[in-house]
Amino acid sequence: MCGFRAMKLFSSHPVAIQQGDEAMFSDFENGGDMWTGSGSRERRKPVLFEQTFRSTPVVMVTISLWDVDTSAAVRAEVKAENVTPEGFELVFRTWADTRVARLRLGWTAIGDMRNEDDWDVI
Repeated sequence: MCGFRAMKLFSSHPVAIQQGDEAMFSDFENGGDMWTGSGSRERRKPVLFEQTFRSTPVVMVTISLWDVDTSAAVRAEVKAENVTPEGFELVFRTWADTRVARLRLGWTAIGDMRNEDDWDVI
């Protein structure tokens, strides 16, 4: 089985960690498609960092609240996509007959930050 591995080396720049927790949806309240639908479904939520990173950070995503119907298989993919120094998109995907009532995702971004001694050479 093939996986993805990455290493990011920080030299002389300060390293920062930014974290957040985002409510993605609550579809049981309004009969939304994550709760009543079937087949491939996706939700995205843009996230802007409080401070811009110097370069593209590494972003880890976790499920912090997971309210699902257990009468069918539970299928899900959570990830960060379109990551830039300014922000990224939280992505949740499910498929088939999985029913999700509510979801909240936690995230952590780790990357280098600008130092007050950095020079912008033009």
